[in-house]
Amino acid sequence: MPETSDTLLSMADQEEALSRIYALAVAARAGYTTAEQDFDRDGIDLTIKAGGSMRPAIDLQIKASTNLRRLQDGSLRYDLNVHNYKLLREETQTPRYLMVLELPKDMDEWISISQQSLILRRRAFWVDLLAAAETDNKTSVSINVPIANLFNVASLRQLMAKSRSGDKP
Repeated sequence: MPETSDTLLSMADQEEALSRIYALAVAARAGYTTAEQDFDRDGIDLTIKAGGSMRPAIDLQIKASTNLRRLQDGSLRYDLNVHNYKLLREETQTPRYLMVLELPKDMDEWISISQQSLILRRRAFWVDLLAAAETDNKTSVSINVPIANLFNVASLRQLMAKSRSGDKP
C-alpha cells in the first residue's frame, strides 16, 4: 500500500520504531523492564533491566535495515555510523550491544494484523563491539552481525546472565 500524504514518519523513522517495538516485545516476554533514553548522546537507545541478584542490565543501540547484505559465512553486513561504533566499543559498567532488525524490502510486508495474530516480519540480531578494532573511517564502519546471535528471549536472558556475572567478551 503506498504511503499517504498524512504520513509524518519517514521510512527510516518507521524502521527505527519497529526495531524499538521488537526489542520491547522481547524484553516484555522475558519479564524485564525497559527504559528509553531522553536524548541519544551516548549511543544508547534502550536499557533493559532484570530482577534477581545484582539487578543486571544491558544497553542497546537499536537499528533496522532492509538492506542487510548476507556474507558467505552466514553473517549479515550492516554499515554503522562511526560515532555509534566508537561509543559501542567503550568499556562501560553496563554491557552495550548493537541490535539490528532485518526488515523485508517491501514495506507492506513489515507488519500484518489478523484476527489471530500480529506479525512483525523478519528478526533482529545482536553484536558486541567492545573488542572490535579501532577505525580510521570517517563516516561508517561495516559490521558483521552473526545470524547465530538472534535477539530473542533466550539470548536476552543469556546476555543478562553475562551482565550479572560481569563476564567480558
